[in-house]
Amino acid sequence: MEEAKSKAAEAYLSRPWLKKYDEGVPADIEVPDKPLYWILEETASKFPNRAALIFYGRRVTYRELFDSARRFAGYLRSRGVGKGDVVGLFLPNSPQFAIAFYGALMAGATVSPMNVLYSPREIHHQLSDNKARVLVAIDMFKEKVVAGLPSSVEEVLWTGIQDYLPGLKAVLYKLFRRPPSPPRGGIHKRFMDALKHEPIDSKPDINPREDVAALMYTGGTTGTPKGAMLTHRNLLANVLQIDAWFKRGVRGEDVFVGALPWFHIYGLTAVLNSGVHKAATIIVYARPNIDEIMRDIERYRATVFHGVPTLYRMIINHPQVEKFNLRSLEVCISGAEPLPKAVAERFMELTGAKLREGYGLTETSPVTHVNPILGEARYGSIGLPVPSTVAAIADPEAPELLEPGEVGELVVSGPQVMKGYYNRPEENEKVFFDCCGLTWLRTGDMARMDEDGYFYIVDRKKDIIKYKGYSVFPREIEEVLYRHECVREAAVIGVPHPEYNEVPKAFVSLREECKGKVKPEDIIEFARQNLAPYKVPKEVEIRDDLPKSGVGKILRRVLREEELRKRGMGG
Repeated sequence: MEEAKSKAAEAYLSRPWLKKYDEGVPADIEVPDKPLYWILEETASKFPNRAALIFYGRRVTYRELFDSARRFAGYLRSRGVGKGDVVGLFLPNSPQFAIAFYGALMAGATVSPMNVLYSPREIHHQLSDNKARVLVAIDMFKEKVVAGLPSSVEEVLWTGIQDYLPGLKAVLYKLFRRPPSPPRGGIHKRFMDALKHEPIDSKPDINPREDVAALMYTGGTTGTPKGAMLTHRNLLANVLQIDAWFKRGVRGEDVFVGALPWFHIYGLTAVLNSGVHKAATIIVYARPNIDEIMRDIERYRATVFHGVPTLYRMIINHPQVEKFNLRSLEVCISGAEPLPKAVAERFMELTGAKLREGYGLTETSPVTHVNPILGEARYGSIGLPVPSTVAAIADPEAPELLEPGEVGELVVSGPQVMKGYYNRPEENEKVFFDCCGLTWLRTGDMARMDEDGYFYIVDRKKDIIKYKGYSVFPREIEEVLYRHECVREAAVIGVPHPEYNEVPKAFVSLREECKGKVKPEDIIEFARQNLAPYKVPKEVEIRDDLPKSGVGKILRRVLREEELRKRGMGG
């Protein structure tokens, strides 16, 4: 038995995937002992006049971005914000996001970005959980931000899209969009006023291996929202791993499409941080649409595009796609959910670019696997582990590795793996284990590895729903539904959808006094008031009872099997 275990471990520790790496991609990377904001500092010193961001025509150079970040850091320091403090960001992609993100890091603080689709309940949960002292927020969502503020927030710095639009566009935005006036006085202040402060004059004492740069909230493997503690080293390592995989060559030449939201770890690392490290120009969208993206790819000669299958699908299905010149694109990556082969092939035919599928988790900063850019891309596979990363297949119930070819839980080890969940020691015990001289993170996904080291996701260990690239957690939706005065039981599953992979569907049983009085649309409306739009069930089915196990546990599995049969997809 011990010999078999040793053999299984050696099969992964020998890293068979290295032989499939593109030429020039190293087996390992060196991660300098630097804080994450070093990437901006270093790029601004070498490429001060290069456009870092293009925001609806407004260009922000690396010199301007660095100076503004330093000023924001100086402001935070003057308010007593530093190591151990959390700065929340409730912002769409914008120059303000980049400034606040790097500025907070320069002050020594931890940044916790938030999804701008969050409801007041979700805003309150995250800010209360991490005890954020300062929040930078966008004015267009003033009402729900104010409604969700916990008492721990000492200051809210408001900004608007108009603050960084070029001249005429800013005037027109104010005239026709009429952005709301955010509160003034007390804890409410203007972000742009903070940028008038003197730049920070000293650097914080950062330990990159221990100090947390970002608290990124995720449901993890259980569905309960919690903060993944990503250190400066975690995030910097993943930037360097991506860079090594891409082999982009000369810095200061790439143009990135910034369509992915930076409040999500995929966009934060693969677009913002990686773009800054490469001295790329990032085309920034607060609310992207496909026409705009295609026009800007042509206009700015974009070269790198990170997206999700839905984005690529929307481009290839656009009725006027042939009218745009998208041939400047060179490297495109798809993540968050499986990439259909037909979508990839049509997109590459239209653009001439390499489109490759990758894989990652919030807990891994996020990238752990990508298909080779120049070499063999195997459709249906998430690809190979990136440099300095070891992946394996483990027994989902025991701290043991399984033989290659067997199906088990995907586990990873590498410098990009989080420090742990914030204030969740019991969760950390569930997701980490030691084996074969390494500490492994359980991903919650069931997978297998082939003989060449390509990995394949075959099922989910938990019931996470993938909708439009977002992770939707049934338990969170169910908890909201249970707050409805008429709901007796609730269960949520993902059901197949031809365009979005799957969508959430809720099953509920009603209290006796409510039967015949409450309709599915009433339940959907209640959910809409308490959840971000992408979490709201697209269907609600009212039943007398829900299927249960012998101990009374509601069986999502049975509901899912019934739905698949109903849709002619078997059990």
